[in-house]
Amino acid sequence: MTRWVPTTTRKYAVAIYNYHGNGETKLDLTVGDTLHILEENDGWFRGFKLRNKSVKGIFPTSYVHIKQAMVENAGKYNETVAPKEPKVVQEMTTVLREWGVIWKQLYVDRGNDPSSVPKAGKRHSMDLFDTVRKMMYEMIDWRRQIMSGTLPVDELKELQQLVTSKIDFGNRLLGLDLVVRDEQGGILDPETTGTISLYRAHETATERIQREKSMQGVQRSSQTQATSHNLYVVVKNFVCRVGEDADVFMALYDAKENRFISENYVVSWSPQGMPKDIEMLNNLRAIFTDLGQYDLRREKICLLCQIIRVGRMDLKEADNKKFTNGLRRPFGVAVMDITDVVNGKMESDIEKQHFIPFQQVSGDNDFLEGVIKKVVSARGELNHKGQGLWVSMKMLDGDIKQVRKEYPHLVDGRTAVARKMGFPEVIMPGDVRNDMYVTLVSGEFDRGTKARNKNVEVTMCVCKDDGSVVQNVIFTGAGVPPVSEYKSVIYYQQKQPRWMETIKVAIPIEDFYGSHLKFAFRHRSSMEEKDRKEKIFAIAYVQLMMQEGTTLRDGKHDLAVYKCERNKPDEAKVYLSLPALDRQGVTNNNSKSTLHAGNLTLSKDSFQIQTLGCSTKLTQNVDLLGLLKWRANPGNLKNSLLSLMKVCEVSGEEVVKFLQDVLDALFNILMENQDSDLYDNLVFDALIGVIGLIADRKFHQFHPVLDTYIREHFSATLAYNKLMVVLKYYIDNANERDNHESLLKAMKSLQYIFKFIVRSRVLYSQLYEGKGKQQFEAAVRHLFQSLNGMMTYTSDSTVGVQGAALRYVPTVIPDVITVFDPKELSLLLWTFCSHLFPDYNKLLRRKSNKSLLLKDFINNIPPDRLVKQKVQCMNNIVHSDLFRLSECRGILLPMMMAQLKKLIERKEEMPDCVKMLSDVLDRLNRKDVGPIHGDMEIVMKEILRTVIQTVIFMDRDAPLIGSFVACMTGILRQMNEFHYQAYIDAFPSRSDLLDFLMEIFMVFRDLVSKNVYPRDWVVMTMHQNHVVLTAIKYFTQTLHKSFLDENNFEYQLWNNFFHLAVSFLTQESLQLENFSHAKRMKIINKYQDMRRVIGFEILSMWFNLGQHKIKFIPEMVGPMLEMTLIPETKLREHTIPIFFDMMQCEFATRGNFNQVENEIITQLDHLVEGGRGDDQYKELFYRIISDHCQKHRYLRQRGLYFVDLVNRLLERLLDYRTIMNDENRENRMSCTVNLLNFYKEINRQEMYIRYLYKLCDLHLECDNYTEAAYTLLLHATLLKWTDEPLITTHDKYPEAQTHRQLKEMLYYDIIEYFDKGKMWEEGIRLCKELASQYENETFDFLNLSLILQKQAMFYDNIMKTMRPDPEYFRVGYFGQGYPSFLRNKVFIYRGKEYERLGDFTSRLLSQFPHAQPINKVTAPGPEILESPSQHLQIFKVDPILEERREFRGKPVADQILNFYKVNEVQKFTFSRPIRKGDRDSDNEFANMFLERTNYVTAYKLPGILRWFEVTSTNTFEVSPLENACEIMENSNTELRHLIEQQRADPTLTVNTLSLRLNGIIDAAVMGGTANYEKAFFTEEYMASHPEDHARIERLKDLIACQIPLLEAGLKVHAQKAPDSLRKLQEKMDSLFVDMKTRVESEYGKKPPMDETTRSRPMSLVWITRNKPVDRPVSTISTSSTSSDGLINSKDRPSTPETGLGPPQLPQKSVRHSSQQQGKSSPVKTWVSKTREAAAVDGPVVELKETLKPARPMRPVSQPRISLTKQNGVPGPATPPPKVNRDVNRSASPAASVSSTSSSSSDVPPPLPEKKAYADYGNIAEDEDEQGLPPPLRVSSLPKSKSKPVPPLPIKEGVDPSQTPPLPKKPSRHPSGQQQQ
Repeated sequence: MTRWVPTTTRKYAVAIYNYHGNGETKLDLTVGDTLHILEENDGWFRGFKLRNKSVKGIFPTSYVHIKQAMVENAGKYNETVAPKEPKVVQEMTTVLREWGVIWKQLYVDRGNDPSSVPKAGKRHSMDLFDTVRKMMYEMIDWRRQIMSGTLPVDELKELQQLVTSKIDFGNRLLGLDLVVRDEQGGILDPETTGTISLYRAHETATERIQREKSMQGVQRSSQTQATSHNLYVVVKNFVCRVGEDADVFMALYDAKENRFISENYVVSWSPQGMPKDIEMLNNLRAIFTDLGQYDLRREKICLLCQIIRVGRMDLKEADNKKFTNGLRRPFGVAVMDITDVVNGKMESDIEKQHFIPFQQVSGDNDFLEGVIKKVVSARGELNHKGQGLWVSMKMLDGDIKQVRKEYPHLVDGRTAVARKMGFPEVIMPGDVRNDMYVTLVSGEFDRGTKARNKNVEVTMCVCKDDGSVVQNVIFTGAGVPPVSEYKSVIYYQQKQPRWMETIKVAIPIEDFYGSHLKFAFRHRSSMEEKDRKEKIFAIAYVQLMMQEGTTLRDGKHDLAVYKCERNKPDEAKVYLSLPALDRQGVTNNNSKSTLHAGNLTLSKDSFQIQTLGCSTKLTQNVDLLGLLKWRANPGNLKNSLLSLMKVCEVSGEEVVKFLQDVLDALFNILMENQDSDLYDNLVFDALIGVIGLIADRKFHQFHPVLDTYIREHFSATLAYNKLMVVLKYYIDNANERDNHESLLKAMKSLQYIFKFIVRSRVLYSQLYEGKGKQQFEAAVRHLFQSLNGMMTYTSDSTVGVQGAALRYVPTVIPDVITVFDPKELSLLLWTFCSHLFPDYNKLLRRKSNKSLLLKDFINNIPPDRLVKQKVQCMNNIVHSDLFRLSECRGILLPMMMAQLKKLIERKEEMPDCVKMLSDVLDRLNRKDVGPIHGDMEIVMKEILRTVIQTVIFMDRDAPLIGSFVACMTGILRQMNEFHYQAYIDAFPSRSDLLDFLMEIFMVFRDLVSKNVYPRDWVVMTMHQNHVVLTAIKYFTQTLHKSFLDENNFEYQLWNNFFHLAVSFLTQESLQLENFSHAKRMKIINKYQDMRRVIGFEILSMWFNLGQHKIKFIPEMVGPMLEMTLIPETKLREHTIPIFFDMMQCEFATRGNFNQVENEIITQLDHLVEGGRGDDQYKELFYRIISDHCQKHRYLRQRGLYFVDLVNRLLERLLDYRTIMNDENRENRMSCTVNLLNFYKEINRQEMYIRYLYKLCDLHLECDNYTEAAYTLLLHATLLKWTDEPLITTHDKYPEAQTHRQLKEMLYYDIIEYFDKGKMWEEGIRLCKELASQYENETFDFLNLSLILQKQAMFYDNIMKTMRPDPEYFRVGYFGQGYPSFLRNKVFIYRGKEYERLGDFTSRLLSQFPHAQPINKVTAPGPEILESPSQHLQIFKVDPILEERREFRGKPVADQILNFYKVNEVQKFTFSRPIRKGDRDSDNEFANMFLERTNYVTAYKLPGILRWFEVTSTNTFEVSPLENACEIMENSNTELRHLIEQQRADPTLTVNTLSLRLNGIIDAAVMGGTANYEKAFFTEEYMASHPEDHARIERLKDLIACQIPLLEAGLKVHAQKAPDSLRKLQEKMDSLFVDMKTRVESEYGKKPPMDETTRSRPMSLVWITRNKPVDRPVSTISTSSTSSDGLINSKDRPSTPETGLGPPQLPQKSVRHSSQQQGKSSPVKTWVSKTREAAAVDGPVVELKETLKPARPMRPVSQPRISLTKQNGVPGPATPPPKVNRDVNRSASPAASVSSTSSSSSDVPPPLPEKKAYADYGNIAEDEDEQGLPPPLRVSSLPKSKSKPVPPLPIKEGVDPSQTPPLPKKPSRHPSGQQQQ
């Protein structure tokens, strides 16, 4: 086997497949995991994942991809690797990993059950999933492009900007942290970035992301900054069947204004479908330049292509020499709307091709202009038939020079440049142009001698005055060489042709004068021979220069057309002597028709052109021309200067175009003119007019032009003297109103005035080697002194000038400091050695005059005047170069901070104040400002506390709070240890220091508790935390030094410190375990775990308290507990001992540690529920505190008990917290009950009550109203019926102030819940209690009436409303996969209404989807109990009725008794059959045993839960004989019930009864009772089982008792059976005769079953024989043995063999008699043996039932019996016959039925109307009482405790056989007696 070898080059890998390693040594891999490889061995690597370095393992080499990496500390224990990738690629990789995790979660959320997710949230999740997927795909594609290394520099730069913008946008969309970047897109490092810069970067990033989000896309950020933009176009192909040569003219077209805005780009296309110049193939590129912001905002801009055919007049003509060629004819246009591309709404990509459809002209008469308008306005697609142009385009920013430099791969020397028609927004000096754009608009030509209109062709050329043609000055467009003449398009036989063709005429400036445009008109024939004979029939011309020296004005011009005589040349001197313009130009001629010269005669034809001049040297403005040529007319100089000022005010376009020439002229006038008094002020005013024009927003882009002029072209060396003189004159005379306007303009132009002054001085100094320096400096000082004096004015008229001065004076600083002695920079070092210079202050004042001047400039302003402008002025000074000089800052900063402090304290101009303070701190953080130690001391002492107090009192939602907090953080960050100590020492008294520390602790705590920054500003938050932590460490030294000793101890200060430190430690932004691995490691690497640092600081400060610790107990227990719950192991291990120290401290002082104990328990409850703590903490707390307690002599026993208590509490709290987020509410209820029981155990009433209400709320969510009522009842029992005030008010009952009020409110809610849960018996009990209070205590009879009505309604509901009996289920949770409160435990569950075993099982399995059902009912083995999985065992159990003493010996209605059969039960039973021995096919009953299990729960059901844990289990066997007895009892009981139902309801069918009777009489399948006889009545069995003698007799008795029941059943069946069952009736009658004879002969004869029916079956459970009463009742009797005392109740089981039916109550002997006229008569009795409850402690519960004659009967589940009445006491009429009886101790009932002869008058009354569920007791409230059965009547007889209710009397004179009428509903007198 080869050995593992350390890797040297292969160090870094990325998983490309998922790998699931089986084994401890193998490492699981997920696609995308990054790995650090340590060793390799034969196809395997060993290493670890970078996100989990603690787990090392091996993995296959084929599952990962190796990447190049940078390795640091190679081969060492701290070896680190990082991929060799650009930073942007690394960031993209990290982002893709982070987004990928979220994307997967979004996919999971999208697939959730729709019912569990709101529709809105579902839709949002799906949309977000798709958005993230799209962004990730884009990011992957961009990452691939960047890593390919093939992108040009400019595209790479642009793509990086796009990537960073998309990352920021995606992070905001997904709620991730904000990434702050510099201007280049790089991530800012907080350690090297100032606090203010960091804060502003966050603001900028947030605004940018918000803007991008609102614009639904990413736009070019540079477009808004650049002043010039360009459209780069590449023609990929031109698909069009022209058939001849063609010229394609491409230009930008404004569709709104219907005009071209750029020059043409021309492509000459050959008939073969390719460029004529074959070298241009695949190289057809053009750039449309000089587009400005206005062009980007055009409403609709198009790329328009005009196709001009060059060839024959008509394409149909044959291609031969007969026809004229070379004619330019219109062919068609192609238009594309590029508005979105130009303004950036659509991303432009050179790789994306666009198709521009082609539209051909329809005929010879179509003008291209008309076709263009038609196509541009068309809304639908054109019928282009696949013809058109394929182009690519891209927007490029910057001027043409910048574009060529940044995009050399796109724009090179061969790229055609098509400029915008007109000037760009910025005309830079040196950009010399002298162009004129001429548009041939239209004409009108008479046909003359022609039969048809002419085919006019216009030929244009540029001629000099001598008639010579200027060569190559006409440009048809970019991409083609210039020509000497231009020929227009020919429109066939058009009298009024409309060309709209634009060409550029570019004439050198020296040729412009004396040149003109000449237009020749010629008719072109389609035939070559004729065409050669055609000559020029007319000409027109226009001069380029006007007589006054200006150029031809822009606009349309109607030219005069002169007809030419044939064969005579048109000489220039001839037509130049004629007017050039139209007839309006020759109106002075009296005879128009005679206007001619030479061979030229003015014709009626017309011709119109349009011109646009673009010249930087020639102007169309006369006034401007006069200034530029001032030397030619010096007498008109004043007017020229005044005219210039007017031009600047009205229209400045011409001025800015000739800016350099205008400025040269002004300074020449200033320097050359000797009359200073006359012209200096005029020139100055004109100069500030020009500067003001540039300052206007319309021309703000010309600032670079002006700067360039001053820097490169300005040359007036002596101008500074005159400029300063004039400026000082205006300032000195500021009070004169005539100067206000000029001075205001001068102040606004102050920056450029000083630029001219300084540049002039520099030029002069360079020329004369520094001559006149002192005079110049003196002049500057005098000028500033004048300014300072002007600022002292208080008149309203000077406010504007002073405000302007404050705004613009700081702008002169950068220029002014350049003309002072550069040695002043040495003052930066003089601060450190000032003690060496005794005259330092004088020197400083002399050397820093500019600072002193500015200081006086600020201070001279009255305090309350121009406050805002003053702050802005100071802020502008901060931004100047002056602030970089340390000695100047030393003078300015104190003044600035003093001003700021006053304004902030007065809350004036707060936005400007905080901005200025931020700028000061930002400037001081730069590296170019030198040492700032003294500056920070000034800032700290002057304004730190003011800022702190402002933060304290400012609302956290205020817009400026973030800026002020950033300023405070910035100041603290730039303070070092010396600053902190100096600041502390500067406080004059201890109380002042105390106040400051209180303030700083308060503001720190407030900031960490409620962060003022958005949640995603993690970088800013962590930076703030780091600064706060550093400050806390400094202040703790002061705390320890000055406020710890006994005399100076300040409790509140120390308390504030501890609360601050804990708040800092527990803040959300420091909980690293909640972050991703990458984010966590980034924070730790930069700041470490700050929680550990502050935790150790707390630990140190606590143990330094000494004897003062007791003062912080118990108040500090909660904060300390909160600190120790932080999931940081080292921190926990070091800080948990604080609690033992607290215990010791309290024990030493008070003799116990009760307060510490109470506070820990109370705080743990809140903190753990809030998410703090885990199992590790529980173990650490137990171990650490236990170890300390073990070693303590006095705290050992009590301490260990306390630790165990906390351990148990934590276990329950952790379970509760884990389950509270579970959808399984039942588990949440269990945990809640565990907690409230624990708090009850340790007597924590307030927490016990809190969890009671939580449990109640859970029940209400599940509609468990009964359980909610029982839960609230637990709280009610803790309250008294007194007016004792409550200690604390409850949130749910805030109006309750006393025990009585709260208890009463609780009772009403509990009663309501019991009502909803149909637990009216419980509601009645509370109603009685309330009624007693109202009647006897509070005498509130109104509420008494209401509660009694509620109570009566409950009684009514009990008797009338059907309540379904719930079923109970035994549930076992087996296996280690369950929570601790369920694991391997057994519970009894109370099912919901109508919930059967299958439904219950499905519900439980849905709550535990991973659980495996156990289909056996036997106990599971250890393999299941110890398995890690979940197993669930569920089966039905039967409740065992508890004894109710109040019912003993009393008649109880079944509706009442049935409630207690399934409620208030705590014992349950389950039976399963087992067979012993061989199975006998003939008789399987002989060895059929039952295994019966009885369960006892912890509490009765129902209760505060729907389930309780089983606390005890008892399992025993039931013999076959006992089983047979139970079966017979059940069979007899069921048969008796069926018979009673048939008697009570004549409408019932007899099908069920038929089946039952036939099954017993003709037992063909089971064999009937014969099987019992074979099994148990043989001599062999009796001999072998002598102990079963009594049971055998019991079984015989049950068989005998069955005969009367069968006889009664056959009788009922015979009466009701239809004809179809007659044969069955006869068969059963025949078989029954034999059966009866046999049974009676063998087992004795039993009395017949009573044939009377009852309206309501009743039960009686008794001890002694009772007489029957008028009303059927139930009696409950208890005994430990049977009447004959044969069997003890502990000896035998108590449930039926099936275990599925409801538990049956045991029966005793029953007497049945009839009653007539109140007299009793003896009757025969039939008796059945009873059964007792088995294996259950307490007396046996037995049911006896009677049948009442003359009463309607409804179906019930128990047999009925009749009772007689003797002396008003229920009892038997005659003693029962002596029979062998055995008490069966089963919980299942069995009834013995006897039959008596009834009177013929006992005819049952008519049945009431049948209701739902065949419930005859469910009578509607509005039904007449006469229709009610007797048990529902309201009796007015007084109740007696010793007597039951007597029977209702029968009215005399009424036939007893008839149904007696019911009495009317009695009414009561106030006395309570019945009305007679």
